[in-house]
Amino acid sequence: MDYEAESFEREQPREQGVSALPAATYNLTRILLAASASGCVFVPIRTMQYLAVIDQEEIIFVDSQHKRWVEVAWRRFKAQARAALDEPVAYEAVFYTPEGAATQRRLQADFHAALALLAKRRRPAATAHVLPLPRKPG
Repeated sequence: MDYEAESFEREQPREQGVSALPAATYNLTRILLAASASGCVFVPIRTMQYLAVIDQEEIIFVDSQHKRWVEVAWRRFKAQARAALDEPVAYEAVFYTPEGAATQRRLQADFHAALALLAKRRRPAATAHVLPLPRKPG
């Protein structure tokens, strides 16, 4: 499937609320996005039969039964409001279907597991070298 040619649609929001994404999950989305040549990352969430699409502005979630319709969107991330990289990141959750709020309850855990699996399978862009640190005289 050619994900770069995908397009998605959404209706008017039915409901929205504020939530927080654990730091490990948010940070992993940024790492994967930075490594993406297309400017977006497609994350299959097999346990839920959903597809997550990450871009600079938001993360959308699409049910495999309705492949073009966005069910949930996470947007307006407030990463700059946190004092440390290990703090959660507040965001706005927007639900476009009647099932959206119920889906949201499973998304954060299942999404993180799918992200971790994708990151594990990703090949490093280049080899790394560990440099020895000079010893302090002493």
